[in-house]
Amino acid sequence: MKIMPNRMDYGFLKYQHEFEEKALAVLRSGWYILGKEVASFEENFAAYTGAKCCVGLASGLDALWIAVKLLGIGPGDEVIVQGNTYIASVMGITINGATPVFVEPDAYYQIDADKIEEKITERTKAVMVVHLYGHVADMDKITAICKKHGLKLIEDCAQSHGALYKGKMTGTFGDAGCFSFYPSKNLGAFGDAGALVTNDPELAKEAKIFRNYGSEKRYYNKVAGANSRLDELQAGLLNVRLAHMQEITQERQHLAEVYSRELCQDQIILPQTRPDTVPVWHQYVIRVDRRQELIDYLNEKGIGTIIHYPIPPHLSEAYQALGYTRGDFPITENYADTVLSIPLYTDMREEEQRYTIDCINSFT
Repeated sequence: MKIMPNRMDYGFLKYQHEFEEKALAVLRSGWYILGKEVASFEENFAAYTGAKCCVGLASGLDALWIAVKLLGIGPGDEVIVQGNTYIASVMGITINGATPVFVEPDAYYQIDADKIEEKITERTKAVMVVHLYGHVADMDKITAICKKHGLKLIEDCAQSHGALYKGKMTGTFGDAGCFSFYPSKNLGAFGDAGALVTNDPELAKEAKIFRNYGSEKRYYNKVAGANSRLDELQAGLLNVRLAHMQEITQERQHLAEVYSRELCQDQIILPQTRPDTVPVWHQYVIRVDRRQELIDYLNEKGIGTIIHYPIPPHLSEAYQALGYTRGDFPITENYADTVLSIPLYTDMREEEQRYTIDCINSFT
Protein backbone atom coordinates (compact mmCIF):
# COMPACT_ATOMS: atom_id res chain seq x y z
CA MET A 1 0.00 0.00 0.00
CA LYS A 2 1.24 3.50 -0.90
CA ILE A 3 0.14 6.30 1.41
CA MET A 4 1.03 9.93 0.80
CA PRO A 5 1.44 12.34 3.74
CA ASN A 6 -1.30 14.45 2.19
CA ARG A 7 -3.73 13.81 -0.69
CA MET A 8 -5.51 16.77 -2.21
CA ASP A 9 -7.14 14.80 -5.00
CA TYR A 10 -9.36 12.97 -2.50
CA GLY A 11 -10.74 16.31 -1.32
CA PHE A 12 -11.52 17.27 -4.91
CA LEU A 13 -13.09 13.97 -5.87
CA LYS A 14 -15.36 14.00 -2.83
CA TYR A 15 -17.13 17.13 -4.12
CA GLN A 16 -16.08 16.90 -7.76
CA HIS A 17 -19.44 17.72 -9.31
CA GLU A 18 -19.88 20.87 -7.23
CA PHE A 19 -16.35 22.10 -7.92
CA GLU A 20 -16.66 21.54 -11.66
CA GLU A 21 -20.08 23.14 -11.82
CA LYS A 22 -18.82 26.22 -9.96
CA ALA A 23 -15.65 26.49 -12.08
CA LEU A 24 -17.67 26.42 -15.30
CA ALA A 25 -20.09 29.00 -13.96
CA VAL A 26 -17.25 31.38 -13.12
CA LEU A 27 -15.51 30.83 -16.46
CA ARG A 28 -18.73 31.45 -18.34
CA SER A 29 -19.54 34.58 -16.32
CA GLY A 30 -16.89 36.70 -18.06
CA TRP A 31 -15.96 38.36 -14.74
CA TYR A 32 -12.75 37.08 -13.13
CA ILE A 33 -11.47 39.69 -10.64
CA LEU A 34 -13.31 41.20 -7.63
CA GLY A 35 -16.80 40.13 -8.62
CA LYS A 36 -19.74 38.46 -6.97
CA GLU A 37 -17.87 35.28 -5.99
CA VAL A 38 -15.29 37.23 -3.97
CA ALA A 39 -18.01 39.32 -2.35
CA SER A 40 -19.99 36.18 -1.56
CA PHE A 41 -16.98 34.39 -0.08
CA GLU A 42 -16.05 37.39 2.03
CA GLU A 43 -19.56 37.48 3.45
CA ASN A 44 -19.70 33.72 3.97
CA PHE A 45 -16.27 33.41 5.56
CA ALA A 46 -16.87 36.34 7.90
CA ALA A 47 -20.09 34.68 9.03
CA TYR A 48 -18.28 31.34 9.44
CA THR A 49 -15.58 32.82 11.67
CA GLY A 50 -17.87 35.18 13.53
CA ALA A 51 -15.88 38.23 12.42
CA LYS A 52 -17.58 41.39 11.20
CA CYS A 53 -15.48 41.72 8.04
CA CYS A 54 -13.45 39.61 5.63
CA VAL A 55 -11.10 40.79 2.89
CA GLY A 56 -10.07 38.27 0.24
CA LEU A 57 -6.37 38.41 -0.64
CA ALA A 58 -3.93 36.59 -2.91
CA SER A 59 -2.21 34.51 -0.21
CA GLY A 60 -1.81 33.92 3.49
CA LEU A 61 1.55 35.70 3.46
CA ASP A 62 -0.09 38.75 1.93
CA ALA A 63 -2.68 38.68 4.68
CA LEU A 64 0.10 38.71 7.28
CA TRP A 65 2.28 41.47 5.90
CA ILE A 66 -0.64 43.66 4.88
CA ALA A 67 -2.16 43.32 8.35
CA VAL A 68 1.14 44.25 9.97
CA LYS A 69 1.53 47.25 7.66
CA LEU A 70 -2.00 48.56 8.05
CA LEU A 71 -1.71 48.30 11.83
CA GLY A 72 1.09 50.85 11.60
CA ILE A 73 4.01 48.55 12.38
CA GLY A 74 7.31 49.20 10.63
CA PRO A 75 11.04 49.91 11.02
CA GLY A 76 12.16 50.17 14.63
CA ASP A 77 9.14 48.25 15.91
CA GLU A 78 9.17 44.75 17.40
CA VAL A 79 6.59 42.00 17.04
CA ILE A 80 6.57 39.03 19.41
CA VAL A 81 6.06 35.67 17.68
CA GLN A 82 6.65 32.04 18.57
CA GLY A 83 9.93 30.47 17.53
CA ASN A 84 8.58 27.23 16.06
CA THR A 85 6.40 28.69 13.34
CA TYR A 86 6.63 28.53 9.55
CA ILE A 87 8.85 31.26 8.15
CA ALA A 88 5.90 33.06 6.51
CA SER A 89 4.80 34.29 9.94
CA VAL A 90 8.17 35.96 10.41
CA MET A 91 8.22 37.29 6.85
CA GLY A 92 4.94 39.07 7.56
CA ILE A 93 6.88 41.05 10.16
CA THR A 94 10.19 41.62 8.39
CA ILE A 95 8.70 42.62 5.02
CA ASN A 96 7.56 45.73 6.86
CA GLY A 97 10.99 46.39 8.32
CA ALA A 98 9.96 45.39 11.84
CA THR A 99 11.92 42.99 14.02
CA PRO A 100 10.64 39.57 15.14
CA VAL A 101 11.16 38.75 18.81
CA PHE A 102 10.91 35.02 19.36
CA VAL A 103 9.22 33.21 22.25
CA GLU A 104 9.47 29.50 23.01
CA PRO A 105 6.43 27.25 22.42
CA ASP A 106 4.45 25.44 25.10
CA ALA A 107 3.55 21.75 25.33
CA TYR A 108 0.76 22.27 22.77
CA TYR A 109 3.19 23.68 20.12
CA GLN A 110 1.73 27.17 20.54
CA ILE A 111 3.39 30.34 21.83
CA ASP A 112 4.03 30.04 25.59
CA ALA A 113 1.82 32.81 26.96
CA ASP A 114 3.74 32.79 30.25
CA LYS A 115 6.91 33.85 28.44
CA ILE A 116 5.53 36.77 26.44
CA GLU A 117 5.75 39.60 28.98
CA GLU A 118 9.45 39.11 29.60
CA LYS A 119 10.07 39.89 25.90
CA ILE A 120 8.11 43.16 25.86
CA THR A 121 10.15 46.35 25.42
CA GLU A 122 9.34 49.97 24.63
CA ARG A 123 9.63 49.01 20.95
CA THR A 124 7.07 46.18 21.11
CA LYS A 125 4.02 47.00 19.04
CA ALA A 126 2.24 43.66 18.61
CA VAL A 127 2.01 39.99 19.42
CA MET A 128 1.55 37.58 16.51
CA VAL A 129 -0.09 34.34 17.60
CA VAL A 130 0.28 31.32 15.32
CA HIS A 131 -2.36 28.63 15.87
CA LEU A 132 -0.02 25.91 14.68
CA TYR A 133 -1.13 22.51 13.34
CA GLY A 134 -4.79 23.41 13.82
CA HIS A 135 -4.49 23.77 17.60
CA VAL A 136 -5.12 26.93 19.60
CA ALA A 137 -2.99 29.20 21.78
CA ASP A 138 -3.94 30.33 25.29
CA MET A 139 -6.01 33.27 24.14
CA ASP A 140 -7.28 34.44 27.55
CA LYS A 141 -3.75 35.10 28.76
CA ILE A 142 -2.58 36.55 25.46
CA THR A 143 -5.47 38.96 25.00
CA ALA A 144 -5.03 40.12 28.61
CA ILE A 145 -1.32 40.78 28.02
CA CYS A 146 -2.03 42.74 24.84
CA LYS A 147 -4.68 44.81 26.58
CA LYS A 148 -2.44 45.48 29.58
CA HIS A 149 0.45 46.71 27.44
CA GLY A 150 -1.53 48.35 24.64
CA LEU A 151 -0.30 45.94 21.98
CA LYS A 152 -1.88 44.95 18.70
CA LEU A 153 -2.85 41.29 18.39
CA ILE A 154 -2.45 39.51 15.05
CA GLU A 155 -3.53 35.89 14.62
CA ASP A 156 -1.88 33.68 12.02
CA CYS A 157 -4.68 31.22 11.30
CA ALA A 158 -3.17 29.59 8.23
CA GLN A 159 -3.67 26.17 9.84
CA SER A 160 -6.62 26.76 12.16
CA HIS A 161 -9.74 27.25 10.01
CA GLY A 162 -12.61 26.59 12.38
CA ALA A 163 -10.59 25.92 15.54
CA LEU A 164 -12.24 27.13 18.74
CA TYR A 165 -11.11 28.59 22.06
CA LYS A 166 -13.95 28.52 24.62
CA GLY A 167 -16.42 28.45 21.75
CA LYS A 168 -14.90 31.40 19.87
CA MET A 169 -13.17 30.88 16.54
CA THR A 170 -9.53 31.65 15.94
CA GLY A 171 -8.94 34.84 14.00
CA THR A 172 -11.52 36.84 15.94
CA PHE A 173 -9.67 37.59 19.19
CA GLY A 174 -7.37 40.35 18.00
CA ASP A 175 -7.06 43.18 15.53
CA ALA A 176 -6.66 40.91 12.49
CA GLY A 177 -6.93 37.21 11.70
CA CYS A 178 -4.83 36.08 8.75
CA PHE A 179 -5.80 32.98 6.78
CA SER A 180 -4.17 30.97 4.03
CA PHE A 181 -6.21 28.86 1.64
CA TYR A 182 -3.25 27.07 0.10
CA PRO A 183 -4.52 23.79 -1.43
CA SER A 184 -3.27 21.63 1.45
CA LYS A 185 -5.17 23.60 4.10
CA ASN A 186 -8.36 22.28 5.70
CA LEU A 187 -10.19 24.99 3.75
CA GLY A 188 -8.04 24.82 0.63
CA ALA A 189 -8.36 26.53 -2.72
CA PHE A 190 -6.93 25.21 -5.99
CA GLY A 191 -4.05 27.67 -6.05
CA ASP A 192 -2.81 30.48 -3.82
CA ALA A 193 -5.45 32.38 -1.87
CA GLY A 194 -5.82 34.09 1.49
CA ALA A 195 -7.94 36.42 3.58
CA LEU A 196 -7.87 38.85 6.45
CA VAL A 197 -10.74 38.94 8.94
CA THR A 198 -11.36 41.72 11.43
CA ASN A 199 -13.99 43.29 13.64
CA ASP A 200 -12.76 46.74 12.61
CA PRO A 201 -14.67 47.97 9.53
CA GLU A 202 -12.13 50.74 8.95
CA LEU A 203 -9.24 48.27 8.83
CA ALA A 204 -11.24 46.12 6.38
CA LYS A 205 -11.89 49.17 4.20
CA GLU A 206 -8.18 50.05 4.20
CA ALA A 207 -7.28 46.45 3.30
CA LYS A 208 -9.70 46.41 0.38
CA ILE A 209 -8.15 49.60 -0.95
CA PHE A 210 -4.59 48.42 -0.34
CA ARG A 211 -5.06 45.03 -2.07
CA ASN A 212 -6.11 46.75 -5.31
CA TYR A 213 -3.09 48.98 -5.96
CA GLY A 214 -4.26 51.34 -3.24
CA SER A 215 -7.27 52.25 -5.33
CA GLU A 216 -10.80 52.76 -4.02
CA LYS A 217 -11.95 54.07 -7.40
CA ARG A 218 -10.37 52.80 -10.61
CA TYR A 219 -7.25 54.77 -11.57
CA TYR A 220 -7.54 56.97 -8.44
CA ASN A 221 -4.97 55.76 -5.95
CA LYS A 222 -5.16 56.79 -2.29
CA VAL A 223 -1.98 54.92 -1.27
CA ALA A 224 0.84 52.95 -2.89
CA GLY A 225 -0.77 49.59 -2.35
CA ALA A 226 -0.29 46.06 -3.65
CA ASN A 227 -1.77 43.66 -6.17
CA SER A 228 -3.21 41.08 -3.80
CA ARG A 229 -6.69 40.17 -4.95
CA LEU A 230 -8.47 36.89 -4.34
CA ASP A 231 -9.64 35.95 -7.83
CA GLU A 232 -13.18 34.93 -8.73
CA LEU A 233 -12.35 31.32 -9.58
CA GLN A 234 -10.61 30.61 -6.28
CA ALA A 235 -13.35 32.44 -4.36
CA GLY A 236 -16.02 30.37 -6.07
CA LEU A 237 -14.25 27.09 -5.35
CA LEU A 238 -13.70 28.18 -1.74
CA ASN A 239 -17.41 28.87 -1.43
CA VAL A 240 -18.04 25.24 -2.41
CA ARG A 241 -15.60 23.83 0.14
CA LEU A 242 -16.71 26.23 2.87
CA ALA A 243 -20.22 24.79 2.63
CA HIS A 244 -18.73 21.42 3.64
CA MET A 245 -16.39 22.63 6.40
CA GLN A 246 -18.36 21.06 9.23
CA GLU A 247 -18.11 17.66 7.58
CA ILE A 248 -14.43 18.15 6.70
CA THR A 249 -13.57 19.24 10.24
CA GLN A 250 -15.47 16.43 11.90
CA GLU A 251 -13.73 13.89 9.67
CA ARG A 252 -10.29 15.21 10.60
CA GLN A 253 -11.22 15.21 14.27
CA HIS A 254 -12.31 11.59 13.96
CA LEU A 255 -9.05 10.62 12.25
CA ALA A 256 -7.07 12.34 14.99
CA GLU A 257 -9.12 10.61 17.67
CA VAL A 258 -8.36 7.24 16.10
CA TYR A 259 -4.64 8.01 15.96
CA SER A 260 -4.60 9.13 19.59
CA ARG A 261 -6.48 6.03 20.71
CA GLU A 262 -4.72 3.43 18.58
CA LEU A 263 -1.10 4.54 18.43
CA CYS A 264 0.73 2.53 21.08
CA GLN A 265 4.40 3.26 20.62
CA ASP A 266 6.58 4.06 23.63
CA GLN A 267 9.10 5.96 21.51
CA ILE A 268 6.51 8.48 20.31
CA ILE A 269 5.04 11.53 22.03
CA LEU A 270 1.47 12.12 20.90
CA PRO A 271 -0.03 15.62 20.51
CA GLN A 272 -2.06 17.07 23.38
CA THR A 273 -5.22 19.17 23.22
CA ARG A 274 -5.41 22.30 25.34
CA PRO A 275 -8.44 22.34 27.68
CA ASP A 276 -11.39 24.44 26.49
CA THR A 277 -10.28 24.24 22.86
CA VAL A 278 -11.52 22.41 19.79
CA PRO A 279 -8.63 21.77 17.38
CA VAL A 280 -9.18 21.09 13.69
CA TRP A 281 -6.09 18.92 13.17
CA HIS A 282 -4.49 20.48 10.13
CA GLN A 283 -1.62 18.14 10.95
CA TYR A 284 -1.28 15.20 13.31
CA VAL A 285 2.19 15.82 14.72
CA ILE A 286 4.09 13.29 16.80
CA ARG A 287 7.55 13.66 18.30
CA VAL A 288 10.24 11.00 18.20
CA ASP A 289 13.96 11.16 18.99
CA ARG A 290 14.81 8.56 16.33
CA ARG A 291 12.98 10.56 13.70
CA GLN A 292 15.09 9.77 10.66
CA GLU A 293 15.00 6.07 11.46
CA LEU A 294 11.20 6.20 11.69
CA ILE A 295 10.97 8.18 8.44
CA ASP A 296 13.16 5.62 6.64
CA TYR A 297 11.18 2.73 8.12
CA LEU A 298 7.84 4.22 7.05
CA ASN A 299 9.20 5.01 3.60
CA GLU A 300 10.08 1.34 3.22
CA LYS A 301 6.46 0.54 4.13
CA GLY A 302 5.18 3.01 1.51
CA ILE A 303 4.06 5.65 4.04
CA GLY A 304 5.04 9.26 3.47
CA THR A 305 5.63 11.81 6.22
CA ILE A 306 6.51 15.51 6.42
CA ILE A 307 8.56 17.52 8.94
CA HIS A 308 6.76 20.72 9.94
CA TYR A 309 9.38 22.31 10.25
CA PRO A 310 12.99 21.10 10.20
CA ILE A 311 14.68 24.52 10.51
CA PRO A 312 13.19 27.14 12.85
CA PRO A 313 13.20 30.69 11.46
CA HIS A 314 15.86 31.95 13.87
CA LEU A 315 18.33 29.40 12.46
CA SER A 316 17.38 29.82 8.80
CA GLU A 317 19.81 31.29 6.31
CA ALA A 318 17.21 33.94 5.51
CA TYR A 319 17.45 35.37 9.04
CA GLN A 320 21.08 34.84 9.92
CA ALA A 321 21.45 38.63 10.16
CA LEU A 322 19.39 38.50 13.36
CA GLY A 323 22.43 36.90 14.97
CA TYR A 324 20.89 33.83 16.60
CA THR A 325 22.75 30.57 17.06
CA ARG A 326 21.77 27.03 18.00
CA GLY A 327 20.95 26.87 21.68
CA ASP A 328 19.20 30.24 21.86
CA PHE A 329 15.75 28.60 21.82
CA PRO A 330 16.20 25.02 23.02
CA ILE A 331 12.51 24.04 23.09
CA THR A 332 11.94 25.37 19.59
CA GLU A 333 15.05 23.56 18.38
CA ASN A 334 14.09 20.31 20.09
CA TYR A 335 10.70 20.41 18.39
CA ALA A 336 12.38 21.09 15.03
CA ASP A 337 14.57 18.03 15.59
CA THR A 338 11.80 15.66 16.68
CA VAL A 339 8.40 16.60 15.16
CA LEU A 340 6.91 14.47 12.40
CA SER A 341 3.56 14.84 10.65
CA ILE A 342 1.94 11.53 9.75
CA PRO A 343 -0.73 11.08 7.04
CA LEU A 344 -4.03 12.86 7.64
CA TYR A 345 -6.22 14.27 4.87
CA THR A 346 -9.79 14.71 3.71
CA ASP A 347 -11.49 11.42 2.84
CA MET A 348 -8.59 9.31 4.13
CA ARG A 349 -9.59 5.67 3.86
CA GLU A 350 -9.97 3.59 6.99
CA GLU A 351 -7.59 0.97 5.62
CA GLU A 352 -4.96 3.65 4.93
CA GLN A 353 -5.07 4.86 8.50
CA ARG A 354 -5.17 1.32 9.90
CA TYR A 355 -2.06 0.40 7.91
CA THR A 356 -0.27 3.56 9.07
CA ILE A 357 -1.08 2.82 12.70
CA ASP A 358 0.01 -0.80 12.47
CA CYS A 359 3.32 0.16 10.87
CA ILE A 360 4.11 2.85 13.45
CA ASN A 361 3.21 0.51 16.30
CA SER A 362 5.55 -2.10 14.83
CA PHE A 363 8.55 0.27 14.71
CA THR A 364 11.41 -1.01 16.91
